[in-house]
Amino acid sequence: MPKGVTKRRPRTRAALLQAALETFAENGFHATSIEQICERAGYTRGAFYSNFSSKEELFLALFDEHSERIVRRITELIDSVADTELSLQALVEVLSDVEPAERDWYLVTTEFTLHAIRDRQAAWVLAQHDARLRAEIARCLTAHLHRTGRTLSVDADELARLLIAIREGGLAQSYVEPEALPPGQLERNFLAPLLTALTAPAEQR
Repeated sequence: MPKGVTKRRPRTRAALLQAALETFAENGFHATSIEQICERAGYTRGAFYSNFSSKEELFLALFDEHSERIVRRITELIDSVADTELSLQALVEVLSDVEPAERDWYLVTTEFTLHAIRDRQAAWVLAQHDARLRAEIARCLTAHLHRTGRTLSVDADELARLLIAIREGGLAQSYVEPEALPPGQLERNFLAPLLTALTAPAEQR
């Protein structure tokens, strides 16, 4: 492959991913065509197919990119807090943070999840990506709890499932009733007592 093409490829891929996120959020996953994504990104169908084999593969790339960004953001925020100041409540504040742009991603991932529920192959593939995200959340949570002097008394993967369920269920209600339930409020109200109940002081384990 010519050197110029190699250098352009990451930019092309990033533009297609951003265009897809915006178009999926506006029109829906199924209603969005590859042509619409290409038009918004400013590239041809050939450029699309040189990076992705289908809309499904593009969505999964978006999923992985979003997962990596969220885990990196959580880690950076928690790492910026000194050990002497890190508490369960400080950890909860980080886990409760919801960026304004999260609404678009919520719209996109919710529709794809419904698609996966109806399609066994899509469900199997999505489950693999979900598992990788949970593993990262479980790893980060275990490490950060250790810094607060506590250790989990339940399975880390199952707790990651619960935290994701609280997050997604809470956002669904928040986006319907933003004034009654601002994004992140359920986590701020209930994660600290939940984590207290599901952990123990490290020296007791």
